[in-house]
Amino acid sequence: MDRSRFLPPFSGLRLEEAARLAGAELRRGDPAAKVTGFAPIELAGEGDLTFLDNPKYARHLDKTRASACLCAAKYASKVPEAVMLLEAAEPYRAYARLLAAAFPEATAPSAFASAGEDALIAGHVHPSARLEEGVRVEPGAVVGPLAEIGRGTVIGAGSVVGRAVAIGRDCRIGPNATVQHALIGDRVQLHPGVQVGQDGFGFAMGPQGHMKVAQIGRVVIQDDVEIGAATTIDRGANRDTVIGEGTKIDNQVQIGHNVEIGRHCVIVAQVGISGSARLGDFVAIGGKTGINGHVAIGDGAQIASMSVVHGDVPPGVRWGGVPARAVKDWFREETVLRRIARRELGLNEKE
Repeated sequence: MDRSRFLPPFSGLRLEEAARLAGAELRRGDPAAKVTGFAPIELAGEGDLTFLDNPKYARHLDKTRASACLCAAKYASKVPEAVMLLEAAEPYRAYARLLAAAFPEATAPSAFASAGEDALIAGHVHPSARLEEGVRVEPGAVVGPLAEIGRGTVIGAGSVVGRAVAIGRDCRIGPNATVQHALIGDRVQLHPGVQVGQDGFGFAMGPQGHMKVAQIGRVVIQDDVEIGAATTIDRGANRDTVIGEGTKIDNQVQIGHNVEIGRHCVIVAQVGISGSARLGDFVAIGGKTGINGHVAIGDGAQIASMSVVHGDVPPGVRWGGVPARAVKDWFREETVLRRIARRELGLNEKE
């Protein structure tokens, strides 16, 4: 696959260097042999390094044309003799290290200049804003009064950094993002179109009409957070909306006011989290899940895709369904309902 149109050409890596960068053991092959590309196991060709982590793809091993394969020890014996072998306990993580080393530009939101380019102020920066050295403000971007931006941060084209916003060092604010009423840590990435700090959906409802309630909180985004394109994060109503360090949020997620998300959570696309919900550390939420307001989800809990969480979730559990409950109960109930429906329709189990 030719990536040179969008990424700098990859000059290749010696196999021993690839093993070092990946934190893998070179089990078979010439250490001086060169890897010139990366590709999926079923599409890889000569010169490509591939990886195997998901057992669903093991069936492609015997026919792969890759020059080298990165996999766990349990698959090593199935890799063809002609394929050079790198072994790692966590192949996907090891593969990610290699890609980051080969294509560092691909780890930042698209449309940015290379991170190594000199500072550039091509947008509008208010005279009272404070920018450390090495900040880039791309064309059409606006940095408002009293804003503070740390060294090495890039503000993408067409983005708006509002009054008194603070953004840490080595951040990437994608094109056409807006950041208001927010304090952002270091190494945070906001992909294109992310909206942070707009007022939350707060109204005092009544028969005379719905009175808007001023939202006087902030958004606090801690270090190493990544937020996907077109995600929206409302500022707090009367306290802060908080995104904990290392959390990764996919595209088109809605996070309501006063929500508190812990450290190293993973939230997949099109999740909606209602106001004042609290997520512990290392929580994983599957796509298109809805979370009611004011519920608490414990540390390490996992919620299956397309679920609805109505009440509190204990730590460390796996829940799913509508309403969400323990996965084993959900599967058991679905099986019983399927059997009842088939019996009522006069169908056997195979129909």
